[in-house]
Amino acid sequence: MKHTIQLSEHFHYGKLLRLTFPSIVMLIFTSVYVIVDGFFVSNFVGKMPFTAVNFIMPFLMILGSLGFMFGTGGGALIAKTLGEGKKETANRLFSLVIYASIVCGVLLAVFGIAFIRPIAAMLGADGQLLADSVTYGRIILLAIPAYILQFEFQCLFATAEKPALGLYVTVAAGLSNIVGDALFVAVFHWGLEGAAAATALSQFIGGVVPLLYFARKNTSLLRLTKTSFNGSALKKTCINGSSELMSNISMSLVSMLYNAQLLAYTGADGVAAYGVLMYISMIFQALFLGYSVGSAPVVSYHFGAGNRDELKSLLRKSIVLIGGFALCMFAAANTLARPLSALFVGYDEGLLQLTIRAFRIFSASFLFSGYAIFGSSFFTALNDGLVSAAISFLRTLVFQIAAVLLFPLIWDIDGIWFSIVAAELLAVVVTAAFLKKRQERYGY
Repeated sequence: MKHTIQLSEHFHYGKLLRLTFPSIVMLIFTSVYVIVDGFFVSNFVGKMPFTAVNFIMPFLMILGSLGFMFGTGGGALIAKTLGEGKKETANRLFSLVIYASIVCGVLLAVFGIAFIRPIAAMLGADGQLLADSVTYGRIILLAIPAYILQFEFQCLFATAEKPALGLYVTVAAGLSNIVGDALFVAVFHWGLEGAAAATALSQFIGGVVPLLYFARKNTSLLRLTKTSFNGSALKKTCINGSSELMSNISMSLVSMLYNAQLLAYTGADGVAAYGVLMYISMIFQALFLGYSVGSAPVVSYHFGAGNRDELKSLLRKSIVLIGGFALCMFAAANTLARPLSALFVGYDEGLLQLTIRAFRIFSASFLFSGYAIFGSSFFTALNDGLVSAAISFLRTLVFQIAAVLLFPLIWDIDGIWFSIVAAELLAVVVTAAFLKKRQERYGY
């Protein structure tokens, strides 16, 4: 039987990869099954419904990103508390975070269903695009509470020393979505509604199954228990996780701006091409995000335990691993640009060529994005939510907005794709500056 890796251990490269591997695969698999909707809608329903899914998805992601805030922010606080040797307190914090996220999820579902039509219209949708966006969105919104829990537990499984269990739950949820899409869209021909129903079902599995696991006596470090309201703990959780919330909200807002720019420069084809890039990018970026999520509880634990030598070792090894991942993904993206693009839009030659060119330019962003993703997560794990939020805010909002507004004036449509690369490069510079500035305080 394999040794269960504990947060308190010393981590060499092999052990660090073993610890983070389930989180990496879990988030890659989550990305794969999310884009299954896009594949089935594009190939079996049509280009306009596919555009509608891509158009409304940023709004849905904003609501679901609350789960990352609770998961990363709460996970950092819980792991630090475990490192201090306070297991009962950690369980009460864990329970408080879960219960608070459920309440928020229900409120957001009600809000989203009530206001999705005017929001979609405000973003520029009309006619069939508006109708399809509302149809897809309202079904997904029914599962928003579970969607939030799913994101949250993906982070907290690592904190509970059960990353492999998190992977199994994600695989089960993903398979339900894939099978559901194949049946509802390709066999039963339920169209956009079928794709949305399959996704909602998978989110329910991904969120509720872990809830049932932690509600019972289990072999992990954490269990749902009775708790009491703790405003300061929730505030700390929100501040800790604000960078992940900011990152997801910013990316969604920027996606809306990209869609508006693309509609102006190339029409609906540009939005569809950008949708393909975002789908594929989700898979590639999930490797960086999965590594960051998987390693964060270790950073928090050793920070709580005051082990500065281990923090220094973790940071150094992580930078090396991120660099290796980046080179592999850049090479893979360039090699697979045509077949991956053809998978989604191979039925339209003009759209295919537009997507392939965009993909080849966009792929350079993979050389840089991992460092800022890990850097933001690293500061969250150190319970320094303000620095983490600053990195995410600059990376996903300020730099991208400035670039996507300026670059198209110089390079036309290519400028939109180059803007993503430029934003990621600037984010690396900012991350390095913060790491240098805070080195003495945290001793890494």
